[in-house]
Amino acid sequence: MEPQESQDAPDGLEEQRAFICASFNQDTTSLSVGTKTGYRLFSVTAVDKLDCIHEGECPDVYIVERLFSSSLVVVVSLSMPRRMNVYHFKKGTEICNYSYSNDILSVRLNRQRLVVCLEESVYIHNIKDMKLLKTLLNTPTNLSGLCALSVNHSNSYLAYPGSATIGEITVYDANNLSTLTLIQAHDSPLAALAFNSSGSKLASASEKGTVIRVFSVPEGQRLFEFRRGMKRYVSISSLSFSADAQFLCASSNTETVHIFKLEQHSPSQDEESPTWSTYMGKMFSAASTYLPSQVSDMMHQDRAFATVRLNMFGLKNICALATIQKLPRLLVASSDGCLYIYNVDPQDGGECVLVQKHRLFESGEEQVEEKEEEDPEDGSPPPTSQSYAATVALPSTPPSSTTLMGYSEEGGAQTGDVIPEHEFAESPVCLDDENEFPPVGNQSN
Repeated sequence: MEPQESQDAPDGLEEQRAFICASFNQDTTSLSVGTKTGYRLFSVTAVDKLDCIHEGECPDVYIVERLFSSSLVVVVSLSMPRRMNVYHFKKGTEICNYSYSNDILSVRLNRQRLVVCLEESVYIHNIKDMKLLKTLLNTPTNLSGLCALSVNHSNSYLAYPGSATIGEITVYDANNLSTLTLIQAHDSPLAALAFNSSGSKLASASEKGTVIRVFSVPEGQRLFEFRRGMKRYVSISSLSFSADAQFLCASSNTETVHIFKLEQHSPSQDEESPTWSTYMGKMFSAASTYLPSQVSDMMHQDRAFATVRLNMFGLKNICALATIQKLPRLLVASSDGCLYIYNVDPQDGGECVLVQKHRLFESGEEQVEEKEEEDPEDGSPPPTSQSYAATVALPSTPPSSTTLMGYSEEGGAQTGDVIPEHEFAESPVCLDDENEFPPVGNQSN
């Protein structure tokens, strides 16, 4: 199949809407993109089309995170890097905003917790009412705000660097607010972390970027070790598991995206199907006992199952594995302003085939407005002509204290404690997304 490409953006739009950040939501059904003029939310449930479901106006958005397929979106702007704004984008209302003592470096969320990472501290909120539950102070210096949160809200495991000098991982239980384990993952500082969908596996990469390891959670036992390359050190920009945790993809500042297959080779399988590679593998395994540990480790590291060769080098990008229209796909969102979709062969691997290239910044204002007017979920009348930016505009005075109003998926706001230095919505806000955002049952902690 020949790869297709959506229409080119009008002249000057790329410069006006320069790419700053991108993130996939927790189940890889949506892509969020932050730019100099605002942010955009896209649906990625089809290969041949990329629907822009919302566009928000806000200068220099460098963090934008959407909660699954709900209307809750978290936005942080370079103009106010210490303030997190939480919006209900379909209603054009703000749920709350929260200010911190230092710049916000990353935000992670699932249906139970919202986590904000600063350079030397981590804040854990209850996402149902946005109440601050725990502050982890004096964490090791984390200049990139590296952290990962399990999307499985029944455990809400949180991983972040346990050291600024070596690749130690702290695994924290964000539901019970206690440290689970410390994992000695790499000799060099960490560069990337990712949980699988159930939170039972944790992938990591160091700043060298040559080896990717997968650990069991909460035990911290090493399960897999993959070698991305040997010739050069690279900067791993993203790690992502497939939904079934059978595959793991890794992108970097190079032109190659690697896909690794998580499979255990049992001795019985080798005996049943003796092949030349099996025979050589046994010879290498036997020889490795007489070799230095570094060489021995390299012999036991699996190589990539599948790869993608991008037509770019050194550009910021993120990758994710998803099942779209019943087939496995690799998604790569790049700072060149495009989303690339590749087919993945789950049986034989090899070089992945590019099937679609979407431009993220084509002119689509009329389409976005039409989609918002057609929103039937809450039966409310179409929005007025007032712009989204004006709807959620905040006063220039310092944040005031008010009773915290969050959202509840069961149909109303929940009231928490009064917390200083934060502003919250004046009226209760709830997400009318029951069909997109399944109700969460009571969890026993």
